[in-house]
Amino acid sequence: MPTSELTFRTALDADVPGLVGLIESAYRGDVSRSGWTTEADLLAGRRTDPDAVTAVVRHETGRLLIAERDGELIACCQIEHRGDHAYFGMFAVRPELQGGGLGKVILAEAERAAQEIWDAREMRMTVIRQRTELIAWYERRGYRRTGERTPFPYGDERFGIPQRPDLEFELLVKPLG
Repeated sequence: MPTSELTFRTALDADVPGLVGLIESAYRGDVSRSGWTTEADLLAGRRTDPDAVTAVVRHETGRLLIAERDGELIACCQIEHRGDHAYFGMFAVRPELQGGGLGKVILAEAERAAQEIWDAREMRMTVIRQRTELIAWYERRGYRRTGERTPFPYGDERFGIPQRPDLEFELLVKPLG
């Protein structure tokens, strides 16, 4: 997909319903299985909700970036300034558009924006360790596994309902600039 077709902007409160739908479709339920980023085999339940997305949209030191094509929401990601680095999260691409190179473009825009806005020298993210294909995708884009792991928040259904007992997050890091 040519990048000239994409426009990027910062999300507003009015975008929250569409963003919730996009994020849910990319990660959970049967719709997510048409893309390759699904977590449906690892987690049931919701991936996010309007309150969580609104909190990201309104966060003082962060942005929820939206990618649109012809005025239509097709992807999003969170960037947040955290001292000496930026955090990347809430990344979603419409399932039917996954696998065509759009994710690479959006990740590069997030990295560019973090450098431009906050002079960030490093991007960090956490990925469920069991998502080996997703981690490999990030590694091909310059991220490295740190081996630093944090437990999955079992019992807190805001993060989903785990379908296995060994889930945990791993920190991935990439120098910027």
